Amino acid sequence: MNKLINVMLGILLALSFVTTSHSRDQIRIVGSSTVYPYATVVAEKFGKAGKFKTPIIESTGTGGGMKLFCAGVGANHPDVTNASRAIKPKEKALCEKNGVSEIIEIIVGNDGISLAHSNSAPDANFTKEQLWRALAANVDVDGKLVENPYKNWNDINSSLPNKKIEILVAPPTSGTRDAWNSLVMVKGCSDKAKSLFKAADKNAKKECAKMREDGYAVEAGENDTLIVQKLTSNPNAYGFFGYSYLVANKDKVKAAAVNGVRPSLEGIQNYSYPIARPLFFYVKKAHVGVIPGIQEFLDEFTSKKAMSNRGYLAKIGLVPLASDKYKVTRTAALDLKTISIK
Repeated sequence: MNKLINVMLGILLALSFVTTSHSRDQIRIVGSSTVYPYATVVAEKFGKAGKFKTPIIESTGTGGGMKLFCAGVGANHPDVTNASRAIKPKEKALCEKNGVSEIIEIIVGNDGISLAHSNSAPDANFTKEQLWRALAANVDVDGKLVENPYKNWNDINSSLPNKKIEILVAPPTSGTRDAWNSLVMVKGCSDKAKSLFKAADKNAKKECAKMREDGYAVEAGENDTLIVQKLTSNPNAYGFFGYSYLVANKDKVKAAAVNGVRPSLEGIQNYSYPIARPLFFYVKKAHVGVIPGIQEFLDEFTSKKAMSNRGYLAKIGLVPLASDKYKVTRTAALDLKTISIK
């Protein structure tokens, strides 16, 4: 019965699409603020070619973009969503529920989450555990779990600066926040804390990823440009965002080292930089051929002139895919290859 309902819903959505699609002649893109600058450059070049209108792009954050993308098929719903992490199972389920049954996954390239601070501040180097201790809601102290007591960096380790902990963080809807949680909070969480969480019958990964809410971790929204401005005005603060923003603002901010390594093109591509991750965007196959230009936009975005080592996206900070992974992405774009949403 549920399958029949989903089929009928899909038919109704498709019929609705046919009757409303003429109302939109521009590609609509939502999603990640990290992928936003890359998508914007591609969209501008695509529009200047003259055959299709320049796509409309909204920076909604990865989570917010997925909700909009998965809400349904038709001209009232976006065609593409950018994502700074892979689509989650619960998002696939939402898409399937709302008739978004065929999704094309494009891996854009690689990115390194950069922990940035003002150029006027001293260079910094943190371990993942130190960053976790600075941001976590609960930490282990003397063998017990307690609410985070650390106020200054040198409270965590005497080798760190004697200045207040202040880190501008992405909101929970952000894919960058998800990636930070996975790569820093969970991996940096101490073994003792993990064992104490488990002993308390709690999910260790979820507990390790919880951030403090006492003013030391400051939610800064999805606007990475605003984070750069705040770091420039406050040399004691840190904030994290994608590598492209570091490259674009190197006259204002620099990256702290993590586990002794600073982000670089080579370090992100070979994943020797410890907070490297892939970037994505997702396309509704049902919209291809109905909303003008989607197939052509995919061709432009995944072309060598855009995505190669010498492509125009590399010039603004995108770390290109290795050749074998690029072939997979290019094939998915040209053949409109869909992923499983089960």
